[in-house]
Amino acid sequence: MSTLTSPTAVAGIQDCWNVIGVNGDQSCEKLQQYVHCRNCDVYASAAQQNLQRVVGDDYKKDWAAHFRQAASKDQQLDTSCLVFRIGLEWLSLPTRMFVAVAPIAKPHRLPHRSSLGLGGIVNVGGTLYPCMSLADLLGIDDSEGEAATNRHTFARLLLTQWEDQAYALPVADLHGILRYASSTVQAPAATINKGLSRFLSGVISHDDMRIGVLDEALIGYQLARTLR
Repeated sequence: MSTLTSPTAVAGIQDCWNVIGVNGDQSCEKLQQYVHCRNCDVYASAAQQNLQRVVGDDYKKDWAAHFRQAASKDQQLDTSCLVFRIGLEWLSLPTRMFVAVAPIAKPHRLPHRSSLGLGGIVNVGGTLYPCMSLADLLGIDDSEGEAATNRHTFARLLLTQWEDQAYALPVADLHGILRYASSTVQAPAATINKGLSRFLSGVISHDDMRIGVLDEALIGYQLARTLR
């Protein structure tokens, strides 16, 4: 099934992002301007070239055979979450809770409001969102945490919706969307701090990460309660 594994080779794309870009030695002069390869016109042009490439019959047959295979119970990736980092902790919430991801912004304090977890309000694209600190709500020291080796890390705002209220959640790093089998969720370790553990429904493993699965209902309730 070698035809499944090399789309760049098929398209004849020069993947400079893997050589001198964010996944390479980061020596590209354009990184100073674009910060990340996905913002660069070379990367965008490569994406267009990849989408417009001619797909051969063997490639189609191989993928058809791949998707005809029955998935075992352990392979049924029936759950999707967004994985992010706060301090040293990798955490996740269901993908359906999130509306968008935005650049980090400094919140403006609200007068006469000092609730733990409410950082203020932030302006994202002309819309005001209450900025909620999961670090405060979960008892996590957000001054800790290191960037992954050979990888740029960027703090971001996760724009989320719970019932009829939108929130902005600042995070130190974003891994992205992860699909996993609900049957593989494990119980949280006893060593996790009590402030965090009561909000966890379990833990999942991905590569070298142990990711805390936050309880959607508890987090939503706590956000709404903090905003009252």
